[in-house]
Amino acid sequence: MTEEAQPAHTHSGEYAGMHSHEGGPLHWHDEFGEHSAEDLDPEERALRELDWKKHHVELTTVGIDIGSTTSHLMFSRMYLQRLGEGAVMRFIPVGRQLLWKSPIIFTPYLDDNTIDAETLRVLVGDAFRAVGGGKSNVDTGVIILTGQALERHNARALGDLFAEHAGKFVSAAAGHHLEAVLAANGSGTVSRSRRDRQTLLNVDIGGGTTKLALVRDGEILATAAIAIGARLLAKDAEGQLVRIEGPARQVAEHLGIELREGEPLATEEETRIAQTWTDILAGLIDQQPPSGLAAELMLSDPLPADITPEAVIFSGGVSEYIFFRESKDFGDMGKPLAKTLRAALGNGTIKLPAIIDPNLGIRATAIGASQFTVQLGSNSFVSDEAVLPLRNVPVLAPHLDLGTEPAAGDVAAAIREAAVRTDLVDGAQPIALAFRWPGDLDEARVRTLAEGVLAGVPYTIERQLPVVLLADRLIGQALGSSFKEQLGVPGPVISVEGVAVHEFDYVDVGEVLHPSEAVPVTIKSLLFAGGLDRTSVKRALVDAARSVAAETRKSSSN
Repeated sequence: MTEEAQPAHTHSGEYAGMHSHEGGPLHWHDEFGEHSAEDLDPEERALRELDWKKHHVELTTVGIDIGSTTSHLMFSRMYLQRLGEGAVMRFIPVGRQLLWKSPIIFTPYLDDNTIDAETLRVLVGDAFRAVGGGKSNVDTGVIILTGQALERHNARALGDLFAEHAGKFVSAAAGHHLEAVLAANGSGTVSRSRRDRQTLLNVDIGGGTTKLALVRDGEILATAAIAIGARLLAKDAEGQLVRIEGPARQVAEHLGIELREGEPLATEEETRIAQTWTDILAGLIDQQPPSGLAAELMLSDPLPADITPEAVIFSGGVSEYIFFRESKDFGDMGKPLAKTLRAALGNGTIKLPAIIDPNLGIRATAIGASQFTVQLGSNSFVSDEAVLPLRNVPVLAPHLDLGTEPAAGDVAAAIREAAVRTDLVDGAQPIALAFRWPGDLDEARVRTLAEGVLAGVPYTIERQLPVVLLADRLIGQALGSSFKEQLGVPGPVISVEGVAVHEFDYVDVGEVLHPSEAVPVTIKSLLFAGGLDRTSVKRALVDAARSVAAETRKSSSN
Protein backbone atom coordinates (compact mmCIF):
# COMPACT_ATOMS: atom_id res chain seq x y z
CA MET A 1 0.00 0.00 0.00
CA THR A 2 1.33 3.40 -0.91
CA GLU A 3 0.90 6.76 0.74
CA GLU A 4 1.95 10.20 -0.36
CA ALA A 5 5.10 11.36 1.40
CA GLN A 6 4.42 13.92 4.09
CA PRO A 7 6.28 17.25 4.13
CA ALA A 8 8.95 17.99 6.68
CA HIS A 9 6.92 20.12 9.01
CA THR A 10 4.93 19.54 12.20
CA HIS A 11 1.34 19.78 13.29
CA SER A 12 1.02 20.78 16.92
CA GLY A 13 -2.57 19.61 17.28
CA GLU A 14 -1.50 15.96 17.15
CA TYR A 15 0.59 15.79 20.27
CA ALA A 16 -0.50 14.93 23.76
CA GLY A 17 0.94 17.09 26.52
CA MET A 18 1.91 19.91 24.14
CA HIS A 19 0.23 22.87 22.52
CA SER A 20 0.78 26.43 21.40
CA HIS A 21 -1.05 29.68 22.11
CA GLU A 22 -2.12 31.72 19.09
CA GLY A 23 0.45 30.15 16.81
CA GLY A 24 3.30 30.49 19.28
CA PRO A 25 5.98 27.84 19.84
CA LEU A 26 5.08 24.43 21.15
CA HIS A 27 5.50 24.03 24.91
CA TRP A 28 4.57 21.58 27.64
CA HIS A 29 2.37 21.69 30.65
CA ASP A 30 3.06 19.30 33.50
CA GLU A 31 0.91 18.32 36.48
CA PHE A 32 1.94 21.50 38.30
CA GLY A 33 0.91 24.00 35.66
CA GLU A 34 2.52 25.84 32.79
CA HIS A 35 6.18 26.79 33.05
CA SER A 36 6.53 30.54 32.79
CA ALA A 37 9.57 32.54 33.80
CA GLU A 38 8.45 36.05 32.90
CA ASP A 39 8.24 37.28 36.52
CA LEU A 40 11.44 35.58 37.75
CA ASP A 41 14.86 37.18 38.25
CA PRO A 42 17.59 35.94 35.85
CA GLU A 43 19.24 33.60 38.39
CA GLU A 44 15.97 31.96 39.38
CA ARG A 45 14.96 31.72 35.72
CA ALA A 46 18.24 29.97 34.89
CA LEU A 47 17.78 27.52 37.74
CA ARG A 48 14.22 26.79 36.63
CA GLU A 49 15.34 26.26 33.03
CA LEU A 50 18.15 23.93 34.15
CA ASP A 51 15.74 21.89 36.27
CA TRP A 52 13.28 21.74 33.37
CA LYS A 53 15.93 20.46 30.95
CA LYS A 54 17.03 17.92 33.54
CA HIS A 55 13.57 16.38 33.67
CA HIS A 56 12.46 16.79 30.03
CA VAL A 57 14.19 15.52 26.91
CA GLU A 58 13.57 16.20 23.24
CA LEU A 59 15.07 13.89 20.66
CA THR A 60 14.79 13.27 16.93
CA THR A 61 14.32 9.61 16.16
CA VAL A 62 13.62 7.46 13.11
CA GLY A 63 11.78 4.17 12.82
CA ILE A 64 12.70 1.96 9.86
CA ASP A 65 10.56 -1.10 9.16
CA ILE A 66 11.80 -3.57 6.53
CA GLY A 67 9.69 -6.66 5.99
CA SER A 68 9.09 -9.39 3.46
CA THR A 69 6.28 -7.44 1.83
CA THR A 70 6.54 -3.73 2.60
CA SER A 71 9.07 -1.22 3.91
CA HIS A 72 8.69 2.29 5.28
CA LEU A 73 10.24 4.76 7.69
CA MET A 74 9.22 7.82 9.64
CA PHE A 75 10.97 10.60 11.52
CA SER A 76 9.54 11.96 14.75
CA ARG A 77 10.49 14.40 17.44
CA MET A 78 9.81 12.73 20.75
CA TYR A 79 9.23 14.43 24.10
CA LEU A 80 10.05 12.48 27.24
CA GLN A 81 9.59 13.31 30.91
CA ARG A 82 11.86 11.95 33.63
CA LEU A 83 10.55 10.35 36.79
CA GLY A 84 12.69 9.24 39.74
CA GLU A 85 16.42 9.24 40.29
CA GLY A 86 19.31 6.79 39.97
CA ALA A 87 18.36 3.17 39.40
CA VAL A 88 14.65 3.95 39.66
CA MET A 89 14.81 6.74 37.09
CA ARG A 90 12.92 6.32 33.83
CA PHE A 91 11.79 8.49 30.95
CA ILE A 92 8.14 8.36 29.88
CA PRO A 93 7.09 9.47 26.35
CA VAL A 94 4.61 12.32 26.69
CA GLY A 95 4.39 13.70 23.17
CA ARG A 96 5.40 13.30 19.56
CA GLN A 97 5.73 15.50 16.51
CA LEU A 98 5.62 13.65 13.20
CA LEU A 99 8.35 15.22 11.09
CA TRP A 100 8.15 13.08 7.96
CA LYS A 101 6.92 9.71 6.79
CA SER A 102 7.96 7.89 3.65
CA PRO A 103 5.65 6.25 1.19
CA ILE A 104 4.97 2.63 2.05
CA ILE A 105 6.72 0.69 -0.69
CA PHE A 106 6.77 -2.96 -1.60
CA THR A 107 10.12 -4.29 -0.40
CA PRO A 108 12.34 -4.42 -3.51
CA TYR A 109 13.90 -7.71 -4.59
CA LEU A 110 16.61 -8.63 -7.07
CA ASP A 111 16.24 -11.40 -9.64
CA ASP A 112 17.74 -13.94 -7.24
CA ASN A 113 14.99 -13.11 -4.69
CA THR A 114 17.33 -11.26 -2.32
CA ILE A 115 16.33 -7.86 -0.96
CA ASP A 116 17.63 -4.98 -3.07
CA ALA A 117 19.59 -3.09 -0.43
CA GLU A 118 20.71 -0.43 -2.91
CA THR A 119 17.13 0.61 -3.66
CA LEU A 120 16.48 0.81 0.08
CA ARG A 121 19.62 2.92 0.42
CA VAL A 122 18.07 5.44 -2.00
CA LEU A 123 14.81 5.43 0.00
CA VAL A 124 16.66 6.12 3.24
CA GLY A 125 18.85 8.79 1.65
CA ASP A 126 15.80 10.56 0.20
CA ALA A 127 14.15 10.45 3.62
CA PHE A 128 17.08 12.11 5.38
CA ARG A 129 17.17 14.81 2.73
CA ALA A 130 13.40 15.33 3.05
CA VAL A 131 13.68 16.19 6.73
CA GLY A 132 16.22 18.87 5.86
CA GLY A 133 19.27 17.48 7.58
CA GLY A 134 22.02 14.94 7.57
CA LYS A 135 22.31 11.76 9.54
CA SER A 136 24.06 13.63 12.36
CA ASN A 137 20.79 15.42 13.13
CA VAL A 138 19.11 12.17 14.19
CA ASP A 139 19.63 11.26 17.84
CA THR A 140 18.42 7.66 17.82
CA GLY A 141 16.59 5.13 15.72
CA VAL A 142 15.28 1.61 15.46
CA ILE A 143 15.52 -0.78 12.52
CA ILE A 144 12.90 -3.54 12.53
CA LEU A 145 13.72 -6.53 10.34
CA THR A 146 11.02 -9.13 9.76
CA GLY A 147 10.33 -12.07 7.48
CA GLN A 148 12.80 -12.48 4.64
CA ALA A 149 14.79 -9.47 5.87
CA LEU A 150 16.02 -11.78 8.64
CA GLU A 151 17.56 -14.31 6.27
CA ARG A 152 21.33 -14.41 6.60
CA HIS A 153 22.23 -12.90 3.21
CA ASN A 154 19.59 -10.17 3.52
CA ALA A 155 20.46 -9.32 7.11
CA ARG A 156 24.13 -8.94 6.17
CA ALA A 157 23.36 -6.57 3.29
CA LEU A 158 20.94 -4.53 5.40
CA GLY A 159 23.46 -4.45 8.22
CA ASP A 160 25.99 -2.91 5.85
CA LEU A 161 23.37 -0.39 4.77
CA PHE A 162 22.94 0.89 8.33
CA ALA A 163 26.47 0.22 9.61
CA GLU A 164 27.25 3.92 10.06
CA HIS A 165 24.40 4.14 12.56
CA ALA A 166 25.58 1.16 14.65
CA GLY A 167 26.11 3.22 17.78
CA LYS A 168 22.88 5.19 17.59
CA PHE A 169 20.40 2.70 16.21
CA VAL A 170 18.83 -0.36 17.75
CA SER A 171 18.31 -3.25 15.35
CA ALA A 172 15.46 -5.58 16.30
CA ALA A 173 15.22 -8.92 14.52
CA ALA A 174 11.52 -9.68 14.91
CA GLY A 175 10.16 -13.16 14.52
CA HIS A 176 6.48 -13.95 14.90
CA HIS A 177 6.26 -13.30 18.65
CA LEU A 178 8.16 -10.01 18.67
CA GLU A 179 6.23 -8.85 15.59
CA ALA A 180 3.02 -9.43 17.54
CA VAL A 181 4.43 -7.46 20.47
CA LEU A 182 5.54 -4.56 18.26
CA ALA A 183 2.15 -4.43 16.53
CA ALA A 184 0.26 -4.44 19.84
CA ASN A 185 2.37 -1.54 21.10
CA GLY A 186 2.43 0.35 17.82
CA SER A 187 -1.33 0.14 17.31
CA GLY A 188 -2.00 1.59 20.75
CA THR A 189 -3.59 -1.63 22.04
CA VAL A 190 -1.15 -1.91 24.95
CA SER A 191 -1.61 1.69 26.08
CA ARG A 192 -5.38 1.57 25.63
CA SER A 193 -5.55 -1.65 27.65
CA ARG A 194 -3.50 0.00 30.41
CA ARG A 195 -5.52 3.21 30.28
CA ASP A 196 -8.95 1.59 30.39
CA ARG A 197 -7.96 -1.43 32.52
CA GLN A 198 -9.25 -3.73 29.77
CA THR A 199 -8.31 -7.05 28.25
CA LEU A 200 -7.91 -6.52 24.50
CA LEU A 201 -6.90 -8.62 21.51
CA ASN A 202 -4.70 -7.09 18.82
CA VAL A 203 -4.94 -8.78 15.41
CA ASP A 204 -2.26 -7.57 12.99
CA ILE A 205 -2.92 -8.76 9.41
CA GLY A 206 0.05 -8.19 7.16
CA GLY A 207 1.30 -9.40 3.81
CA GLY A 208 2.43 -12.88 4.79
CA THR A 209 1.19 -13.57 8.30
CA THR A 210 -1.34 -12.56 10.92
CA LYS A 211 -0.10 -11.95 14.45
CA LEU A 212 -2.30 -11.95 17.56
CA ALA A 213 -1.50 -10.48 20.97
CA LEU A 214 -3.62 -10.82 24.10
CA VAL A 215 -3.18 -7.79 26.38
CA ARG A 216 -4.53 -7.27 29.91
CA ASP A 217 -4.07 -4.01 31.82
CA GLY A 218 -1.20 -3.07 29.52
CA GLU A 219 0.65 -6.38 29.87
CA ILE A 220 1.04 -8.69 26.88
CA LEU A 221 0.05 -12.10 28.18
CA ALA A 222 0.40 -14.22 25.04
CA THR A 223 1.08 -14.01 21.32
CA ALA A 224 0.38 -16.24 18.34
CA ALA A 225 0.86 -16.25 14.56
CA ILE A 226 -0.75 -17.91 11.56
CA ALA A 227 0.10 -18.01 7.83
CA ILE A 228 -2.70 -15.75 6.60
CA GLY A 229 -1.80 -12.56 4.75
CA ALA A 230 -2.77 -10.32 1.87
CA ARG A 231 0.34 -10.88 -0.29
CA LEU A 232 0.25 -14.67 -0.26
CA LEU A 233 -1.49 -14.23 -3.61
CA ALA A 234 -0.75 -11.38 -6.01
CA LYS A 235 -1.83 -10.47 -9.55
CA ASP A 236 -0.42 -8.24 -12.24
CA ALA A 237 -2.27 -5.38 -13.94
CA GLU A 238 -4.01 -7.85 -16.28
CA GLY A 239 -5.26 -9.94 -13.38
CA GLN A 240 -2.86 -12.86 -13.94
CA LEU A 241 -1.41 -14.54 -10.86
CA VAL A 242 2.26 -13.65 -10.43
CA ARG A 243 2.73 -14.78 -6.83
CA ILE A 244 1.45 -17.93 -5.15
CA GLU A 245 2.90 -18.63 -1.72
CA GLY A 246 2.75 -22.06 -0.13
CA PRO A 247 0.10 -21.30 2.54
CA ALA A 248 -2.24 -19.84 -0.12
CA ARG A 249 -1.79 -22.91 -2.32
CA GLN A 250 -2.52 -25.07 0.73
CA VAL A 251 -5.87 -23.32 1.29
CA ALA A 252 -6.73 -23.44 -2.41
CA GLU A 253 -6.07 -27.18 -2.57
CA HIS A 254 -8.26 -27.66 0.49
CA LEU A 255 -11.06 -25.84 -1.38
CA GLY A 256 -10.46 -27.68 -4.65
CA ILE A 257 -9.17 -24.54 -6.39
CA GLU A 258 -6.28 -24.86 -8.84
CA LEU A 259 -3.84 -21.95 -8.81
CA ARG A 260 -1.44 -21.38 -11.70
CA GLU A 261 0.98 -18.52 -12.27
CA GLY A 262 0.15 -16.58 -15.40
CA GLU A 263 -3.56 -17.44 -15.18
CA PRO A 264 -6.40 -15.39 -13.66
CA LEU A 265 -8.13 -16.14 -10.37
CA ALA A 266 -11.93 -16.02 -10.67
CA THR A 267 -13.67 -13.55 -8.36
CA GLU A 268 -15.75 -16.29 -6.75
CA GLU A 269 -12.62 -18.36 -6.04
CA GLU A 270 -10.88 -15.30 -4.59
CA THR A 271 -13.89 -14.78 -2.30
CA ARG A 272 -13.88 -18.42 -1.19
CA ILE A 273 -10.21 -18.17 -0.15
CA ALA A 274 -10.82 -14.88 1.66
CA GLN A 275 -13.87 -16.34 3.42
CA THR A 276 -11.90 -19.39 4.53
CA TRP A 277 -9.20 -17.16 5.97
CA THR A 278 -11.85 -15.08 7.72
CA ASP A 279 -13.52 -18.14 9.24
CA ILE A 280 -10.15 -19.33 10.57
CA LEU A 281 -9.35 -15.90 12.03
CA ALA A 282 -12.82 -15.69 13.58
CA GLY A 283 -12.15 -19.01 15.31
CA LEU A 284 -8.80 -17.80 16.65
CA ILE A 285 -10.35 -14.52 17.85
CA ASP A 286 -13.02 -16.61 19.61
CA GLN A 287 -10.12 -18.65 21.10
CA GLN A 288 -11.36 -21.93 19.65
CA PRO A 289 -8.69 -24.65 19.49
CA PRO A 290 -7.47 -24.69 15.85
CA SER A 291 -8.04 -27.93 14.00
CA GLY A 292 -7.75 -29.20 10.43
CA LEU A 293 -6.65 -26.48 8.01
CA ALA A 294 -6.41 -23.87 10.78
CA ALA A 295 -3.99 -26.06 12.74
CA GLU A 296 -1.91 -26.65 9.62
CA LEU A 297 -1.53 -22.91 9.05
CA MET A 298 -0.53 -22.08 12.64
CA LEU A 299 3.04 -20.80 13.00
CA SER A 300 2.99 -20.95 16.81
CA ASP A 301 0.91 -22.28 19.64
CA PRO A 302 -2.57 -20.69 19.78
CA LEU A 303 -3.57 -18.15 22.38
CA PRO A 304 -4.71 -19.52 25.75
CA ALA A 305 -8.46 -19.98 26.09
CA ASP A 306 -8.76 -19.07 29.78
CA ILE A 307 -8.46 -15.28 29.34
CA THR A 308 -11.32 -13.63 27.48
CA PRO A 309 -10.74 -10.29 25.69
CA GLU A 310 -13.39 -7.59 25.75
CA ALA A 311 -12.71 -6.18 22.28
CA VAL A 312 -10.48 -6.61 19.24
CA ILE A 313 -8.23 -4.04 17.57
CA PHE A 314 -7.07 -4.66 13.99
CA SER A 315 -3.74 -3.38 12.72
CA GLY A 316 -1.49 -4.14 9.75
CA GLY A 317 -2.04 -3.44 6.06
CA VAL A 318 -5.42 -5.17 5.79
CA SER A 319 -6.83 -2.96 8.58
CA GLU A 320 -6.45 0.00 6.22
CA TYR A 321 -9.22 -1.58 4.12
CA ILE A 322 -11.30 -2.81 7.05
CA PHE A 323 -11.72 0.74 8.32
CA PHE A 324 -11.84 2.39 4.84
CA ARG A 325 -8.55 4.25 5.23
CA GLU A 326 -7.39 2.75 1.93
CA SER A 327 -9.33 2.09 -1.28
CA LYS A 328 -6.64 1.39 -3.88
CA ASP A 329 -6.33 -2.20 -5.13
CA PHE A 330 -2.73 -3.43 -5.01
CA GLY A 331 -3.44 -6.66 -6.83
CA ASP A 332 -3.43 -8.82 -3.72
CA MET A 333 -5.95 -10.27 -1.25
CA GLY A 334 -6.12 -7.16 0.93
CA LYS A 335 -9.46 -5.84 -0.32
CA PRO A 336 -11.34 -9.16 -0.56
CA LEU A 337 -10.08 -10.28 2.85
CA ALA A 338 -11.10 -6.97 4.44
CA LYS A 339 -14.55 -7.30 2.85
CA THR A 340 -15.18 -10.74 4.36
CA LEU A 341 -13.78 -9.58 7.72
CA ARG A 342 -16.14 -6.57 7.76
CA ALA A 343 -19.04 -8.92 7.02
CA ALA A 344 -17.94 -11.22 9.86
CA LEU A 345 -17.88 -8.27 12.25
CA GLY A 346 -21.34 -7.21 11.08
CA ASN A 347 -23.08 -10.59 11.22
CA GLY A 348 -21.60 -11.77 14.51
CA THR A 349 -19.22 -14.40 13.13
CA ILE A 350 -16.56 -12.38 14.94
CA LYS A 351 -18.24 -11.94 18.29
CA LEU A 352 -15.96 -9.32 19.82
CA PRO A 353 -16.66 -5.63 19.10
CA ALA A 354 -13.95 -3.97 17.00
CA ILE A 355 -12.18 -0.81 18.17
CA ILE A 356 -10.93 1.47 15.41
CA ASP A 357 -8.85 3.96 17.40
CA PRO A 358 -6.14 4.33 18.56
CA ASN A 359 -4.75 2.56 15.50
CA LEU A 360 -1.94 3.28 13.09
CA GLY A 361 -2.88 0.46 10.75
CA ILE A 362 -0.01 -0.51 8.50
CA ARG A 363 2.37 1.75 10.47
CA ALA A 364 1.73 -0.05 13.78
CA THR A 365 5.39 -0.59 14.65
CA ALA A 366 8.20 1.02 16.61
CA ILE A 367 8.84 4.59 15.48
CA GLY A 368 12.21 5.03 17.14
CA ALA A 369 14.20 4.49 20.30
CA SER A 370 15.14 6.47 23.39
CA GLN A 371 18.71 6.25 24.64
CA PHE A 372 18.59 9.02 27.20
CA THR A 373 18.43 6.82 30.29
CA VAL A 374 21.97 6.36 31.60
CA GLN A 375 22.55 4.58 34.91
CA LEU A 376 25.76 3.78 36.75
CA GLY A 377 25.95 0.17 37.81
CA SER A 378 27.61 -0.29 41.17
CA ASN A 379 29.16 -3.25 43.04
CA SER A 380 30.23 -4.58 39.66
CA PHE A 381 31.95 -7.75 38.54
CA VAL A 382 33.72 -7.57 35.17
CA SER A 383 35.73 -10.64 34.20
CA ASP A 384 37.31 -9.09 31.11
CA GLU A 385 37.33 -5.34 30.58
CA ALA A 386 38.65 -5.82 27.04
CA VAL A 387 35.14 -6.73 25.77
CA LEU A 388 33.81 -3.31 26.80
CA PRO A 389 32.10 -1.30 25.49
CA LEU A 390 29.21 -3.49 24.36
CA ARG A 391 26.47 -1.93 22.24
CA ASN A 392 22.80 -2.71 21.67
CA VAL A 393 22.64 -5.83 23.83
CA PRO A 394 19.04 -7.09 24.01
CA VAL A 395 17.51 -7.47 27.48
CA LEU A 396 15.70 -10.59 28.67
CA ALA A 397 13.56 -10.06 31.76
CA PRO A 398 12.47 -13.50 33.00
CA HIS A 399 9.14 -13.56 34.83
CA LEU A 400 10.47 -14.69 38.21
CA ASP A 401 9.53 -14.09 41.82
CA LEU A 402 12.92 -14.59 43.42
CA GLY A 403 11.31 -14.11 46.82
CA THR A 404 9.81 -17.59 46.49
CA GLU A 405 13.30 -19.11 46.09
CA PRO A 406 12.73 -20.83 42.74
CA ALA A 407 14.86 -23.83 41.81
CA ALA A 408 17.55 -23.51 39.15
CA GLY A 409 15.29 -25.36 36.71
CA ASP A 410 12.54 -22.79 37.23
CA VAL A 411 15.00 -19.96 36.55
CA ALA A 412 16.20 -21.67 33.35
CA ALA A 413 12.62 -22.23 32.17
CA ALA A 414 11.74 -18.55 32.79
CA ILE A 415 14.79 -17.46 30.79
CA ARG A 416 13.83 -19.70 27.86
CA GLU A 417 10.25 -18.35 27.94
CA ALA A 418 11.60 -14.77 27.89
CA ALA A 419 13.74 -15.66 24.85
CA VAL A 420 10.65 -16.98 23.04
CA ARG A 421 8.71 -13.79 23.83
CA THR A 422 11.43 -11.67 22.26
CA ASP A 423 12.43 -14.07 19.45
CA LEU A 424 16.01 -14.22 20.69
CA VAL A 425 18.03 -17.31 19.81
CA ASP A 426 20.37 -18.63 22.48
CA GLY A 427 23.94 -18.37 21.21
CA ALA A 428 23.21 -15.90 18.40
CA GLN A 429 24.41 -12.72 20.17
CA PRO A 430 25.48 -11.34 23.56
CA ILE A 431 22.52 -11.02 25.92
CA ALA A 432 21.60 -9.16 29.08
CA LEU A 433 19.52 -10.80 31.80
CA ALA A 434 17.64 -8.57 34.23
CA PHE A 435 16.58 -9.62 37.72
CA ARG A 436 14.79 -7.98 40.63
CA TRP A 437 16.25 -9.17 43.93
CA PRO A 438 14.07 -9.19 47.08
CA GLY A 439 15.30 -9.39 50.67
CA ASP A 440 18.86 -9.60 51.89
CA LEU A 441 21.95 -11.00 50.21
CA ASP A 442 21.87 -14.79 50.46
CA GLU A 443 24.81 -16.49 48.78
CA ALA A 444 23.06 -19.87 48.50
CA ARG A 445 20.10 -18.28 46.66
CA VAL A 446 22.50 -16.30 44.45
CA ARG A 447 24.26 -19.56 43.56
CA THR A 448 20.91 -21.12 42.60
CA LEU A 449 20.14 -18.11 40.40
CA ALA A 450 23.55 -18.43 38.72
CA GLU A 451 22.96 -22.15 38.09
CA GLY A 452 19.61 -21.29 36.50
CA VAL A 453 21.27 -18.76 34.19
CA LEU A 454 23.89 -21.33 33.21
CA ALA A 455 21.16 -23.83 32.28
CA GLY A 456 19.00 -21.17 30.59
CA VAL A 457 21.53 -20.01 27.97
CA PRO A 458 23.76 -23.05 27.30
CA TYR A 459 24.70 -22.11 23.72
CA THR A 460 25.65 -18.56 24.72
CA ILE A 461 27.98 -20.10 27.32
CA GLU A 462 29.33 -22.67 24.86
CA ARG A 463 30.17 -20.00 22.27
CA GLN A 464 31.77 -17.85 25.00
CA LEU A 465 29.65 -14.82 24.13
CA PRO A 466 29.48 -12.00 26.68
CA VAL A 467 26.77 -12.38 29.32
CA VAL A 468 25.53 -9.21 31.04
CA LEU A 469 23.75 -9.70 34.37
CA LEU A 470 21.73 -6.71 35.61
CA ALA A 471 20.20 -6.60 39.09
CA ASP A 472 18.25 -3.83 40.71
CA ARG A 473 20.11 -4.24 44.03
CA LEU A 474 22.55 -6.11 46.26
CA ILE A 475 23.78 -9.03 44.16
CA GLY A 476 25.95 -7.59 41.37
CA GLN A 477 29.34 -8.73 42.66
CA ALA A 478 28.05 -11.96 44.22
CA LEU A 479 26.12 -13.08 41.12
CA GLY A 480 29.01 -12.38 38.75
CA SER A 481 31.51 -14.14 41.00
CA SER A 482 29.26 -17.18 41.41
CA PHE A 483 28.53 -17.38 37.68
CA LYS A 484 32.11 -16.94 36.45
CA GLU A 485 34.35 -18.27 39.19
CA GLN A 486 32.32 -20.87 41.04
CA LEU A 487 30.55 -22.33 38.00
CA GLY A 488 33.52 -21.88 35.67
CA VAL A 489 31.80 -20.02 32.83
CA PRO A 490 34.51 -19.61 30.16
CA GLY A 491 33.29 -16.43 28.39
CA PRO A 492 33.17 -12.80 29.53
CA VAL A 493 30.78 -11.96 32.38
CA ILE A 494 29.65 -8.46 33.35
CA SER A 495 27.43 -8.24 36.43
CA VAL A 496 26.26 -4.98 37.99
CA GLU A 497 23.58 -3.82 40.37
CA GLY A 498 21.62 -0.60 40.71
CA VAL A 499 20.25 -0.84 37.17
CA ALA A 500 16.54 -1.04 36.35
CA VAL A 501 15.59 -2.24 32.87
CA HIS A 502 12.56 -3.81 31.23
CA GLU A 503 11.82 -6.41 28.59
CA PHE A 504 12.43 -5.19 25.00
CA ASP A 505 15.04 -2.71 26.22
CA TYR A 506 18.55 -2.70 24.78
CA VAL A 507 21.66 -1.67 26.70
CA ASP A 508 25.08 -0.24 25.95
CA VAL A 509 27.62 -1.23 28.60
CA GLY A 510 30.48 1.23 28.85
CA GLU A 511 34.03 0.86 30.08
CA VAL A 512 34.61 0.53 33.82
CA LEU A 513 35.16 3.86 35.56
CA HIS A 514 38.23 3.61 37.80
CA PRO A 515 38.72 3.95 40.73
CA SER A 516 34.98 3.88 41.53
CA GLU A 517 34.60 0.64 39.54
CA ALA A 518 31.17 1.84 38.40
CA VAL A 519 29.90 0.65 35.03
CA PRO A 520 27.86 3.09 32.90
CA VAL A 521 24.81 1.45 31.34
CA THR A 522 22.83 3.27 28.65
CA ILE A 523 19.29 1.94 28.38
CA LYS A 524 17.58 2.19 25.00
CA SER A 525 13.82 1.73 24.96
CA LEU A 526 11.66 1.34 21.88
CA LEU A 527 9.21 4.17 21.23
CA PHE A 528 5.70 3.85 19.80
CA ALA A 529 3.26 6.44 18.48
CA GLY A 530 0.20 4.48 19.61
CA GLY A 531 -1.12 5.61 22.97
CA LEU A 532 0.15 9.19 23.00
CA ASP A 533 -3.31 10.67 23.43
CA ARG A 534 -3.61 12.90 26.50
CA THR A 535 -5.56 10.39 28.61
CA SER A 536 -3.10 7.56 27.90
CA VAL A 537 -0.10 9.75 28.68
CA LYS A 538 -1.58 10.84 32.00
CA ARG A 539 -2.34 7.24 32.92
CA ALA A 540 1.20 6.18 31.98
CA LEU A 541 2.70 9.00 34.05
CA VAL A 542 0.56 8.15 37.08
CA ASP A 543 1.37 4.44 36.85
CA ALA A 544 5.07 5.12 36.34
CA ALA A 545 5.16 7.59 39.25
CA ARG A 546 3.58 5.02 41.54
CA SER A 547 6.05 2.37 40.38
CA VAL A 548 9.02 4.69 40.88
CA ALA A 549 7.77 5.66 44.35
CA ALA A 550 7.38 2.00 45.33
CA GLU A 551 10.86 1.14 44.05
CA THR A 552 12.32 4.15 45.83
CA ARG A 553 10.71 3.13 49.13
CA LYS A 554 12.00 -0.41 48.66
CA SER A 555 15.51 0.85 47.94
CA SER A 556 15.46 3.22 50.92
CA SER A 557 14.27 0.52 53.32
CA ASN A 558 17.25 -1.62 52.41
